Amino acid sequence: MATTTDARDADIARAAAAIADPSRARVLQALLEGRALPASVLATEAGVSASTVSGHLAKLLEAGVVRVEPHGRHRYYRLTGPAVGEALEALARIAPPLPVTSLRQSTHAHALRRARTCYDHVAGALGVALMAALLERGVLEGGDGRFHPGAAESDRLSAPGNDTTYRLTDQGRAELAAFGVDADGLPARRPLIRYCVDWTEQRHHLAGALGAALTDRLFALDWIRRGSRRRVIHLTDAGRTGLERTFGVVVDV
Repeated sequence: MATTTDARDADIARAAAAIADPSRARVLQALLEGRALPASVLATEAGVSASTVSGHLAKLLEAGVVRVEPHGRHRYYRLTGPAVGEALEALARIAPPLPVTSLRQSTHAHALRRARTCYDHVAGALGVALMAALLERGVLEGGDGRFHPGAAESDRLSAPGNDTTYRLTDQGRAELAAFGVDADGLPARRPLIRYCVDWTEQRHHLAGALGAALTDRLFALDWIRRGSRRRVIHLTDAGRTGLERTFGVVVDV
């Protein structure tokens, strides 16, 4: 699932079967932040025992959707790559919402829509507002940041986009360097600029190596912080002011 395969030749049923169990789905959702987590944390996220989550992780490893990272005597798990996160985001769009049985669940759902991580980059209302501001400011060019269903050839909601080719301008390269993001120094193994069609906002948010690097910088500046619930991020007061002054981002999150 982490490699590029023609859909006609892919064993989709095998990958789908690995995700189909509710507990395994919760494990994968917990890993969507892009972090590596131990089995004990994943058991809590999935609401199962340590022995049960061990069996689920074995199935996910066999399917190739997660990988193990040894840290001393401990084993941490993470998604095998961005493609897995993108596939899960796509499934989230076509899947019915889980029934909200408490105020806490409802609050979490709203928080995800405001600002969340999509694997390793910012998504939700904050993510699309940032993308729109980068385009308006001339940091990026090549599209308008919007999803146009009637004209879409391959773009789908909650999936990596292909219909629009965004480019980093010379002005944008200089502005990002001044902000602490060296676009020229990012790993070449990953496309510099990608975008996803955000499943809650139905607009584009920035992905790829640049999206990840910009997100890392926002965390480093304490402009955004991870929430107590999985994937939720919060915009700090400093971040709200800084994003508006630096990139012209105005968003109510």
